[in-house]
Amino acid sequence: MTGGAMDLLPAAPAAAAAEPEADEEADPPAADSPAPQVSEPRAPASSRMQMPPGNPLLLSLTLQELLARDAVQVELIPEKKGLFLKHVEYEVSSQRFKSCVCRRYNDFVVFHEMLLQKFPYRMVPALPPKRMLGADREFIEARRRALKRFINLVARHPPFSEDVVLKLFLSFSGPDVQNKLKECAQCVGDEFMNCKLAARAKDFLPADIQTQFVISRELICNIYNSFHKLRDRAERMVSRAIDNAADLLIFGKELSALGSDTTPLPSWATLNSSTWGSLKQALKGLSVEFALLADKAARQSKQEENDVVEKLNLFLDLLQSYKDLCERHEKGVLHKHQRALHKYSLMKRQLTSAAVQNREPESVEQLESRIVEQENVIQTMELRNYFSLYCLHQETQLVHVYLPLTSHILGAFVSSQIQGHKEMSKVWNDLQPKLQCLFAGPHGAPSPPRSPQDGLSPH
Repeated sequence: MTGGAMDLLPAAPAAAAAEPEADEEADPPAADSPAPQVSEPRAPASSRMQMPPGNPLLLSLTLQELLARDAVQVELIPEKKGLFLKHVEYEVSSQRFKSCVCRRYNDFVVFHEMLLQKFPYRMVPALPPKRMLGADREFIEARRRALKRFINLVARHPPFSEDVVLKLFLSFSGPDVQNKLKECAQCVGDEFMNCKLAARAKDFLPADIQTQFVISRELICNIYNSFHKLRDRAERMVSRAIDNAADLLIFGKELSALGSDTTPLPSWATLNSSTWGSLKQALKGLSVEFALLADKAARQSKQEENDVVEKLNLFLDLLQSYKDLCERHEKGVLHKHQRALHKYSLMKRQLTSAAVQNREPESVEQLESRIVEQENVIQTMELRNYFSLYCLHQETQLVHVYLPLTSHILGAFVSSQIQGHKEMSKVWNDLQPKLQCLFAGPHGAPSPPRSPQDGLSPH
């Protein structure tokens, strides 16, 4: 997000057209343009700066309350193969609705479209991309995790969680869920048309809305960049733990293979010593401990992937949806409002020109009728612009409600490291006594191994 894309100030009233965007020159409307009443400028009174208790703009939620709204699991169902096609299905189970339904990726796509249609001014998380040509296990698993994050963010979002579309998606077990979702959203209208406070959204907005959003947006953008780097490092640590587990397992297998070697040795090579036989016997039994070490490392990597990386990805998905929402506001309702004002200006000029040229009364009446219609469009777009800002203000608060998730992530990371090192340390300590027979002295008595520094001193 660039600084120039942060212009979230409500559009100017119709009497004074909104300033054109940096990359677009718009002619100002005529000076005698009538101004809709809803766009009357208001003095920044202190009563609007201090929001009263019970203000519907304010979200009184905690992270625990959000997480308690629902916990949705998304698991893979074994592939169903037909004559020509094969597809992946998911078992979606909701704790809140006590339901378990089967869904395909395209069902998620239609559900996502209905959410955007009904809630265009809210944070709707993006879906993972659809792969056109075959999908390997790694891609399928990554998409399953992304779908799980998506549906949990939606199921816990205050307006979404109370909407019938969500309940239908999570609990409808009949055939053709996609048509049911479309029928449910058809002819209902979006949130602006159904919200009782939509026409009064401007009354609840702080007077310094532009300054607040510029600061909040920049802050959230910075948070996103930092959390993106944290997620990348966490993924690298998980990857190293997986590699460490694989290396420990192979290390133990190689020791076992060495101890199981049955190649005969000539007596002149061993000088009738039993050292090699004793060493082989000791090496052969070490693979069990190294396999246990590998298992501990693998479990630690899995725990960190679920409790650290996935939670970081969840928060990043939320932050990305906020950034997308800001872009929709600018490129959608705000841009349409500016275009409506520009069109209104042109129509007023045409009316002035028609009056000067003494055109036929019918054409003048038609133009006046179109101008009245355009004034209604401007009025509606201005109301939508303020309602969009109203929703943006709430969504900003929602992002901050999720911020304490940081402590959960760090706590899970530290606990995983402590537990993992503790368990592996115990295995290493149990392994040490079993190495004594590997260090037999000249008379068969055990001698401790020399430290790496022994024999390396320049003196």
